[in-house]
Amino acid sequence: MSTWTQEDYIQAFRFAAQAHLGQTFPGTDLPYLMHLSFVCMEVIAALAVEPQANETLAVQSALLHDVVEDTSVTFEQVADSFGLAVAQGVSALSKDKSLPRAEQMADCLRRIKQQPREIWIVKMADRISNLQAPPSYWNQDKIKRYQTEAESILEALQDASPYLQKRLRHKIDEYGSFIS
Repeated sequence: MSTWTQEDYIQAFRFAAQAHLGQTFPGTDLPYLMHLSFVCMEVIAALAVEPQANETLAVQSALLHDVVEDTSVTFEQVADSFGLAVAQGVSALSKDKSLPRAEQMADCLRRIKQQPREIWIVKMADRISNLQAPPSYWNQDKIKRYQTEAESILEALQDASPYLQKRLRHKIDEYGSFIS
């Protein structure tokens, strides 16, 4: 069992902060780094009640989950700094933007399911974090699609963590209040 340490967290948080420097959370002026810390907070809360075999993998992947998808950071850079397991997890968590948008999440979930369960919990935590009030510029169709996508994430990954399964179910149900 690999228990995460503060040093593991700090190393990944600094790397992510540098990679996402200047990015903001969509529709706000808030630094994007807040999203990463919220995802990691969900992962750490789950680890407190459901320890995993490789907690360092879970924590570092949570903090780094968007660096390959949303910045110029490469798979190789993540592997060099954090090891192959973290790089493979981050890669699985990254959408393949060469695919049609409608196929990206199914492909991502297929790749996540080939990873250790620590990566599954990162994806669940990511969607929990994202199920806040939708941006004001989203129309009702986009909001419904996002909720439906959250249902597919829950269906695919719920066995990874009963704790996060309950959290995600609750957040999906609450998100329904944004649909008129």
